[in-house]
Amino acid sequence: MGSIIIIAPPAAGKGTQSKYISDKYKIPHISTGDLLRDEIHRGTELGIKISKIMKSGSLVSDEIILNVLINKIKNLDSYILDGFPRNIYQAREYERLIHEFHKTIDKVFYIDLPKEKSKERILSRLSCSKCGKVYNTAFEETKPKKANICDDCESKLTERDDDTEEVFEHRYQIYINETKPLLDLYNKEKLLYTINGSLDKMSIFREICSVLEGDK
Repeated sequence: MGSIIIIAPPAAGKGTQSKYISDKYKIPHISTGDLLRDEIHRGTELGIKISKIMKSGSLVSDEIILNVLINKIKNLDSYILDGFPRNIYQAREYERLIHEFHKTIDKVFYIDLPKEKSKERILSRLSCSKCGKVYNTAFEETKPKKANICDDCESKLTERDDDTEEVFEHRYQIYINETKPLLDLYNKEKLLYTINGSLDKMSIFREICSVLEGDK
């Protein structure tokens, strides 16, 4: 199995599905968002720069993303990419890099979710300030057992600074302009599989497993 790419609008469940795939098939889950937030958490000069960009709702530059990613994947054969590529340039650069490392793209999954559902999920999202676990109060299955308290470590849950309606509208427009064109690219390469993102998370996962195991 080569690399697996997951494309989706904001809050469609890329991270959740990536974790399910990682756990079932024992392959690393690489979230570019997590890699960037790690830079921020460590307080590096690059992390400070990334923080300002993310809080504005803009995307981090292609060069920063590629530099952070390359060190993570160069010694891996199989892995899941969550949040990358976000545009055609990143996709082309990624294909060039994996060609140099003699790696391949196995499957590309597009989790299709309407804008209004994406927005609802973004504005209902909460994160644990300590362990990073994510909750969503819009759905019973993803609500914390105690209001605003993490089920796992009992730390306070908070909203992300960039989970606002204004930032969502900006981010969604970037997704439409820059990320959605990837669908045509990967469809032409016969790598793309579309999944209904309005399904519950386990139904989405079963659809993905069917593709990975050759049932579809």
